[in-house]
Amino acid sequence: MSLKDLPAQARPREKLLARGPSALSDAELLALLLRTGIAGKGVLQMADELLQIRSRRTGDGPTPRSGGFGGIAGLLNATPDDLKEVKGLGPAKRAEILAVMELARRAIAQRLQENTVLADPDAVKQHLQLQLAHLKHEVFVVCFLDVQNKLLHTEELFRGTLTQTSVYPREVVLRTLHHHACAVVLAHNHPSGSVEPSPADKALTNNLRAALALIDVRVLDHIIIGQGLALSMAERGLL
Repeated sequence: MSLKDLPAQARPREKLLARGPSALSDAELLALLLRTGIAGKGVLQMADELLQIRSRRTGDGPTPRSGGFGGIAGLLNATPDDLKEVKGLGPAKRAEILAVMELARRAIAQRLQENTVLADPDAVKQHLQLQLAHLKHEVFVVCFLDVQNKLLHTEELFRGTLTQTSVYPREVVLRTLHHHACAVVLAHNHPSGSVEPSPADKALTNNLRAALALIDVRVLDHIIIGQGLALSMAERGLL
């Protein structure tokens, strides 16, 4: 069914204007962004399939089985190459989806630049989820903070299998000095989905805390990211 066949009050645009964006489902919001479907498939059906059908994943990225990414977070974290695989997503629609993803990243980063990370811990997790949750390989990033604990920069420092021997405290210290940071938030992702800290995660955190303490820089948190999940080691009392 096309949007024009729906009652006026059920059409996403009219519904949003009358009741606000929170009244719309993920599929309805995505349908507004896509605007049109393809032959034999209305835009609402297309949006629902993009969100509900899990991708078959191979290598470093998803290869959509039927164009699906398994939820709004999966879609918004898709790469340009991922989106090219979806029938019906031409250059204009792909560009719009990628633009929305980048706007979300920048909006959350701006919140952290204007407010202390301690005052908005959920924004820190959202910021890191947008950066890391979609990746299929482990990466280690550092959020560098100023004297007021506001975000200066987020930088990926290491990737691959993260161990005490593959994350070099010396490099973390050098990048911290480069950014003139007074505190940091450490983060890495678990592509497996589990966000429980391993013994290696705890040992790595302790090693980095000790190294950064030598230059009078505090580690405020170490956050572990999974698909749709984020665990704060500080909140767990592990720092």
